[in-house]
Amino acid sequence: MQRVWTFCVCAAVLFSWGLFTACVDKTETGAKAPRGYPFKVTATVGMITDIVAQVAGEHAEVEGLIGEGIDPHLYAPSMADVKALREADIIFYNGLMLEGKMADVFTKMARKGKKVYAVTEAIQTSGDFVILDDSDHYDPHIWMDVSGWIRAVEGVRDVLIEFDPSHKDDYSERSAAYLELLGYLDAFARETIGTIPAGQRVLVTAHDAFGYMARAYGLEVRGIQGITTEAKAGLRDVEGLVTFLVERKIPAVFVESSVPRKSVEALIEGAQARGHEVEVGGELFSDAMGQEGTYRGSYVGMIDHN
Repeated sequence: MQRVWTFCVCAAVLFSWGLFTACVDKTETGAKAPRGYPFKVTATVGMITDIVAQVAGEHAEVEGLIGEGIDPHLYAPSMADVKALREADIIFYNGLMLEGKMADVFTKMARKGKKVYAVTEAIQTSGDFVILDDSDHYDPHIWMDVSGWIRAVEGVRDVLIEFDPSHKDDYSERSAAYLELLGYLDAFARETIGTIPAGQRVLVTAHDAFGYMARAYGLEVRGIQGITTEAKAGLRDVEGLVTFLVERKIPAVFVESSVPRKSVEALIEGAQARGHEVEVGGELFSDAMGQEGTYRGSYVGMIDHN
C-alpha cells in the first residue's frame, strides 16, 4: 500500500510540475535560436502528444489531433488537421494502422520531404515485440505495455535530437527523467495486477486493445471486437463471449471511453438472459486518454487509472 501511495504522489507532483513548466515555456520562449523556436510538432493520438511534449519541453509547440473520447481507428482528418500537418516541422504518429484513414496523408507528406515518424517503427523492426492477430494484422496498442512505450519515448528523443542537435542535452535529460517515471509505472502496474488472484485476472472489454497489457502483466483479455473497431462484431462473436462470461462466472465487463457502449450492453443483456448477472466494472482508457489538462489526460494517469 505504501508503494502505491508513493507512486501516486510522485506522479501527481511530476504532472503538476509539467503543467507549471508548460505555462512558463509559453511565456518565456523567445525566438533567439537560429531555427526559430518553438518549432511546430503535430501528433495524432494523445498518448503520443503527451510523450513528445514531455521530451521536447519548451523547444517545441506540440499539437495533438485526436482528443479524448475519439476513436483513432475510425478518425478521418479534417481540413484543419491537414493544415496543421502541413505547417508542422515534425509529424509523429503511431503506425501499425492505428490511424488507418490517415495513412495516405502521412505517405504524401513524407514524399514531399516532411519529417514524418511512426513511434512504433523501431519497435516493429526490433525482434518479436509486436503482436499479430489470427489474421496477421498488427496490434497497434503498444502503449498498453509500459515497457513498449518506453521504447517509443526513446524513439521520440532520437528524432528530436536528429532534428535539433543543438538541444541534444535537453532532450536527453528530459527523456531520462520521464523514462525513470515510466520505469516506476511499469513496476507499479506489475505489482498492482499481481495482487489479483491468478484465476481472476480476466478483462472483458469492447474491443481487443489490451493484448500488450495482458502479455506484460499476466492478464487474460477478451474483446467483443478485434484489434480495430473497424471490424464490427457479429452475433456469433457476442454469443461466444456471453458463453465465456457464464461459464467462467465473470462478474464484470468494462466499457471504453472511445468506443460506444452498445456492444457491451448487448453482452450484459445476453448474460442476464442466461441467468448470469454481469455489471459494468468501470470505464477504461484504451485508444484515447482522459480530459486534457487532468491527470487522467496524461499517459501516466491513463495507465494508472486502468
